[in-house]
Amino acid sequence: MPKNAVSPIAIHDQIYLIRGRRVMLDFELAALYGVTTSAFNQAVGRKLERFPDDFMFQLKREEFVDLISQSVISKSEGRGGRRKMPYAFTEQGVAMLSSVLNSARAVEVNIAIMRVFVKVKQTLLDTAELALKMEQLERAVAEHNGQIDILFKAINELLAPPEPKKKYPLGFQNPEKDK
Repeated sequence: MPKNAVSPIAIHDQIYLIRGRRVMLDFELAALYGVTTSAFNQAVGRKLERFPDDFMFQLKREEFVDLISQSVISKSEGRGGRRKMPYAFTEQGVAMLSSVLNSARAVEVNIAIMRVFVKVKQTLLDTAELALKMEQLERAVAEHNGQIDILFKAINELLAPPEPKKKYPLGFQNPEKDK
């Protein structure tokens, strides 16, 4: 990975589930893009018409406090902190950022973020598909439970060691001698 490349793991760790949506926060996006949060928000503010509510929304204080208390994000350091609550950008909002932030770094970061969002979606789909298959398997087992028990019993009988056969002495036997 190139020296200034964006780590997919770092991006993945900065995607949160807020209000039932997967989002990234303005200050973490700004850090990825290599700009200050205020410069980032100013650029977004100049093109606000490109960010409807389903692309971007501002967190409520309780939501932000919850994120901090869950240790998902660290407390703001230094004096003063934030005056306004952070903005949360959905996948569509992050895609729209590429039309607002025009730099080679912005393009690189946007591509990396979009790839991570796609991977997250695929993982969720794979997980849902696996859960469905497990449910189908459980139903099939329940329907055929009696037959499966018979099958396992037959298999165990086949695997059991054979009963020892009666041993007959080798060679010629004189029946008159045994009398």
